[in-house]
Amino acid sequence: MRYKIKHVTRYEYADFVSLCQNHARLTPRSDHKQINLNSRIYVEPEPGYIDQYMDYYHNQVTVFELPTQHKTLTVTAESEIQLLEQPDIRSLPDKYSWEDVRHLLRHPECLAEYSIEIQTLQCKASEGQTSENTDSLFSAAEFALPSPFVPIHPEMKQFAELSFTPGRPLIDATYDLMARIFHEFQYDPGFSTISTPILAVLQHKKGVCQDFAHLAIGCLRSLGLAARYVSGYIETLPPEGQEKLEGADATHAWFAVYVPEIGWLDFDPTNNVTAKDQHITVAVGRDFSDVTPLKGVVFGGGSNRLSVAVDVTRL
Repeated sequence: MRYKIKHVTRYEYADFVSLCQNHARLTPRSDHKQINLNSRIYVEPEPGYIDQYMDYYHNQVTVFELPTQHKTLTVTAESEIQLLEQPDIRSLPDKYSWEDVRHLLRHPECLAEYSIEIQTLQCKASEGQTSENTDSLFSAAEFALPSPFVPIHPEMKQFAELSFTPGRPLIDATYDLMARIFHEFQYDPGFSTISTPILAVLQHKKGVCQDFAHLAIGCLRSLGLAARYVSGYIETLPPEGQEKLEGADATHAWFAVYVPEIGWLDFDPTNNVTAKDQHITVAVGRDFSDVTPLKGVVFGGGSNRLSVAVDVTRL
């Protein structure tokens, strides 16, 4: 499947900004699930400095600086992405219990007991296709620790244990956790903000995709498992007989769990599906703080109005 993505972010300031410096994570990744065929980022007004680099989690970051006065800032990211065929996660071998995986993450030196070679962790995806070499347990173990937006609480562990019963295979238990969040929680854009504590989401059973991803990650980490945050886009289709509105799409978020011999598997609790042929990954990290689409500092400007328009078009 091939997609064209246009993501426009616009800031309008009440007063002049004399200087701004920004980091943008708006360029989709290339990996064993997708190929970034081409990407461009346009900044208006024209920046005095612009460059790109790969961050710690291998996300592409565009940095730019505007040293001239301006009252509007528009950042437009355009990409063309080819999604590669992926196997149904249910068809993958689910031979590790979640307790086994927790033990391996805590004691990577015990890996030999499970007859796995760290440097050759691979799985055959389907019909001869081979997935990426998975991260070693050493690097995956980092994602079992708390992070700025995902602290670990006993309440999360209690919620998770309803799915992660003794001896249950990791993938099967994660499916169950995803489904429970989908069925038990209400999608409510008016309930939360970026600063809403994850415990409030659990207690009120409300939130948006970012909240549900953070909650699932917190549940998994509370059990000692490795989980990471994924930001990107999902194709949305208009009601039958209606045309798709320009700019009506939005950014999306889901989570991934680490499975030995397989790697990172993506689950979308907002829609109760695994990421397959409609999810486009932009960036991954411990939580939202690692993958913020656009962040920086400004001098001056006063109050501001933000608008975002996203188009995901199947080619």
